[in-house]
Amino acid sequence: MTPAAPNLTRRRVLRGLLGGGLALGTLGGAGLAQAARFEVVRERATLPGLRAPLRVAFLTDLHYGLYVFGGSVRAWVDAANAERPDLILLGGDFLDIRPDGDPTPLLTELARLHAPLGVYGVWGNHDYGSFGLPDAHGRGAARPDWQGRRQELAAAFARAGVTILRDAGRAVRDDLWVGGVDDFWFGRPDAGAALAGAGERATLLLSHNPDLLPELPGPAGLVLCGHTHGGQIRLPLIGAPVVPSRYGQRYALGWVRGAYGTPAYVSRGLGTSGVPLRNLCAPEVTVLTLAG
Repeated sequence: MTPAAPNLTRRRVLRGLLGGGLALGTLGGAGLAQAARFEVVRERATLPGLRAPLRVAFLTDLHYGLYVFGGSVRAWVDAANAERPDLILLGGDFLDIRPDGDPTPLLTELARLHAPLGVYGVWGNHDYGSFGLPDAHGRGAARPDWQGRRQELAAAFARAGVTILRDAGRAVRDDLWVGGVDDFWFGRPDAGAALAGAGERATLLLSHNPDLLPELPGPAGLVLCGHTHGGQIRLPLIGAPVVPSRYGQRYALGWVRGAYGTPAYVSRGLGTSGVPLRNLCAPEVTVLTLAG
């Protein structure tokens, strides 16, 4: 599959809007302000197999390093901790830094996340760019040591208390299995491997990119995704002109369904990509209260 080129397309769309005089609400201070104001979105859902209620905080698309710095991450971490979740899940695109960049300020803040069942995450496409692979537009050459960089960062995240799941899973409670797949664009995501061992437990599956949803090899209890930013720039009546998905608006945001009728939630995420602006698409920390 040839990945979409969301960042470049967003820039072209914004230039077109500016030329037509329609970008007053998205450009400049208004768009910057909307990108800085996040919401705590609270949702309830059923998760078959749970024997006790579960509270999950889901944060995704932090994009630390380009437009996002430690202060923003600190506020998101504080908001997640204030919800007193049982479990914290992170949906990838943690990083927007050069391969030799320093993730320490991000990891310092993530180390403050607290949940009795742990903190788990998956890689996203921008993380792979930060490992040293070319970006989604094919720009740049792959660093020969990018796999080593990925391994080093996984270890650094683990020291900060974040377990990265790459086509793997964990039993975090007697009645709950959490699985995570590799990035859809740059990895080889294997949902079957991520859910292997779940048995009769309820299942939560993390996939950075919702384009995995139609390709699920079997049902999962609930899939949590990010990547789209909800389109990031949304306009009245028409919604998001650009969604970085081969399925367009289908998996842009909110509650959707994948193969086998599997329910999924696509978060609008927290950071920005391409341009440091949002419009009618506030960043979100998602809190899910789940019951069997």
